[in-house]
Amino acid sequence: MLLDCRKVELDKNRRVIIISDVHANLPLFKRLLTKVNYTPDDYLFINGDLCEKGPDSLETVAFARELVAGSERVFLTKGNCDIVHRYVYDNVEGIKNYMVKQPYSILNEMLEQHDAQLDDFSSLQELGAFYRDHYGETLDWLEDLPVAFETDEFIIIHAGVENRPDWQHTSLANALSMPSFYEQGHMVDKPVIVGHWPVVNYRAAAISSNSPVIDETKKVIALDGGNGIKRDGQLNALIWEGSDILYDYVDELPIAVIRRAHKDQTNNCGTVTYPNYELEEIQREMYFTLCENKNLRIQQWVKNEYIVNGMCKSDVSTTFLSVEEGEFVSIVNNACDGFILVKTHDGSVGWIPKECLG
Repeated sequence: MLLDCRKVELDKNRRVIIISDVHANLPLFKRLLTKVNYTPDDYLFINGDLCEKGPDSLETVAFARELVAGSERVFLTKGNCDIVHRYVYDNVEGIKNYMVKQPYSILNEMLEQHDAQLDDFSSLQELGAFYRDHYGETLDWLEDLPVAFETDEFIIIHAGVENRPDWQHTSLANALSMPSFYEQGHMVDKPVIVGHWPVVNYRAAAISSNSPVIDETKKVIALDGGNGIKRDGQLNALIWEGSDILYDYVDELPIAVIRRAHKDQTNNCGTVTYPNYELEEIQREMYFTLCENKNLRIQQWVKNEYIVNGMCKSDVSTTFLSVEEGEFVSIVNNACDGFILVKTHDGSVGWIPKECLG
């Protein structure tokens, strides 16, 4: 079965802005559009996952529909998080546990707007009838979104395409939910632009960052900045203008100014990230411990507070940074001994000594 992939002819004199994984954070989405100076004269592609994880799924969907109504150059694909209602209609009992554990879900928002609760419904069939009666038109709009767009310049799809010459036969499950697409590769003759898989997951041995992966050799551009998922996550925008491919981002982290410069002498870089959390301690020091990441078989300097019973308790940078006096940084974690985890203007995330902030 062929994917629902629609062709778009682009006017090469117009900018193309591509955003992915908004995850129901409408204020952040609007900030990013403002920051990149979006106007209806631009092409705007939104590559799936408008919904879930943030508090404003319904408002974000409504805003996206306003964008579509305001310009013929706005295009949206569906992501796996935009069709969670299918689990209700497919009678998958596990959706109940998901709704309990994920209060920020469009499914819960729809209940709350009518002062209803999950326990009010005796079956998923009854719950599905509620959604159809009250939100059928909204859910139909989400269902009608295509899976992909193809232009002369690129293909845009939420999670990825299968590594086969007839990529149009990629399964819907892989198109919307494929893990780690960048590491799998593809046979398409043009760049494939994806979201879904947070890019920091690719940076276990590189400078920790949530900024896009732009790989001209592999013809992959990965955009998911971990917004709504990672503590240091961000919402990325790719800006395609002529032969230039740039990016910008916004996040919700507090800002501070560097009072004392610091030059890193270690050159340590990397990230502990999903799903590679199991560690073997090699050398413990006052603030950091040299560990072997058991899954990846690489060595990483992990902040001591993050190590619990041989596991890293969450994603964390193992990168050390240099900073200049007067430089502005975002504060990711200021609660550890001796060092602060910060994000610099280029999106690099790493540790600096606490005295840098004075």
